[in-house]
Amino acid sequence: MSSHREAPEISKDPTADNTDVYAFVDQTDPTKVNLIANFNPFEIPYGGPNFSEFADDVVYTINVANQGTALADISFQFRFTTTIRNPNTFLYNVGPITSISSTNWNRPQTFSVTKVVRNPSNGAFTSTVLGTKLLVPPCNVGERSTPNYQAAYGAASVQALGTGRKVFAGQRSDPFFVDLGSVFDLAGLRPLNQAHLIKLPTLTGLDGLQGLNVHTIALQVPIAELAIGGVKPTNPLSSNSVIGVWSSTYRSRGRLFDSTTGTYKPFGDAVQVSRLANPLFNEVINPMSVKDKWNSLPPSADSAFTKYVNTSELAGLLPVLYPGAFPNLAKFNASGQPRTDLNAILMTGIPGSVLKAFTTYTGSVQADLLRLNLAVPPTPAAKANPLGVLYGDNAGFPNGRRVIDDVTTIELRAIAGLTLPLTYPAYKPDGILAGDAIRDGSSNTNLPLPTAFPYVAVPANGYDSSPGTPSVTLSQAK
Repeated sequence: MSSHREAPEISKDPTADNTDVYAFVDQTDPTKVNLIANFNPFEIPYGGPNFSEFADDVVYTINVANQGTALADISFQFRFTTTIRNPNTFLYNVGPITSISSTNWNRPQTFSVTKVVRNPSNGAFTSTVLGTKLLVPPCNVGERSTPNYQAAYGAASVQALGTGRKVFAGQRSDPFFVDLGSVFDLAGLRPLNQAHLIKLPTLTGLDGLQGLNVHTIALQVPIAELAIGGVKPTNPLSSNSVIGVWSSTYRSRGRLFDSTTGTYKPFGDAVQVSRLANPLFNEVINPMSVKDKWNSLPPSADSAFTKYVNTSELAGLLPVLYPGAFPNLAKFNASGQPRTDLNAILMTGIPGSVLKAFTTYTGSVQADLLRLNLAVPPTPAAKANPLGVLYGDNAGFPNGRRVIDDVTTIELRAIAGLTLPLTYPAYKPDGILAGDAIRDGSSNTNLPLPTAFPYVAVPANGYDSSPGTPSVTLSQAK
């Protein structure tokens, strides 16, 4: 849901599809910031013999805007190269892959990282290659093929990238959680099934990403490298302390099939095919007719999509689908007033005059950016609240996004009216929002998150993963 199948065209091209983006100040070393982007949704761990991987013909990027223009002032570009060691076997590996460089792995990948910096005065770009022939760990096939996965590849997969930087690229367990089966069944929330227009028995939410993997690119860099002036900011109320982060992927404009080699070759210049900043933006905010176009445009062009933020379709549906649960929201919707609260959260950032302690405001340019205030210190792990800023944890979403943050619940409650008082002080959120009722009821049922870089858990392995259980109700089977 975060962005796993958010647009018709990119859903047909999973290796280039962004699923989630994270940006947060490191808890162990608060002079560093972590930028994480996940790709290739719904990876089945036992999907051999052609296991999931990064695409050689896709340029993966993590972008940072720090000038208030929603332009990529700093970009980190990742390019991958796949090698077939033995062309005469169908096997992914011809024996146990005991190390990241084991010759038993028949389809290893390496990658390069290039940093591109935009000169704000003239728009010129400067490129610097930070690393080449960096190693990607294999997919987690099973105990015979990839024994002792973390011990064999964990430390070797986290590689230095010049002074003060770390990088990781490889398969990981998907940390995002949401009850996909229910929320896309007419916005159903299993814990609130009895309040829905079409009633069903009350149930606990299910993690629709359980047992599935993604491919992760994680980068840790000094905060000063991303901040204006090259100095770690200290004033949380200054917009100069705020950066905007998003990820994007690029493919050649076309592909030609070479019948001699039996492969496709890129043709034409590179064009953007996917992007992601705030979770659920293209998924839930944009209507289906503009989703593919949105994926092709930079954030600086997002003023064309502001109207969809200001008149949230889901906010209009909630009082209809849950009769009597949202009378205040229904009244606000009928007034025709714009959702300026959602606009502030998603499109400009929230001013310090509203948040008091800090700001996420980046300026008047309307743009979907994951905004992170670099001067807000990280919350100790023991005190971190997955519901973020709305519940008193200023280091959580929507001030950046940590891997632990429950963004589905946060955004659902915001759309339901919890954040309306930010810009309409007289508005009273509906009583159902006073407690913990509004949530899909899911939680992370994948592997536990590590407390150190790259902060995303080792992937589920094919041998130990059980296939899902197909099911149908009696009414559907008749």
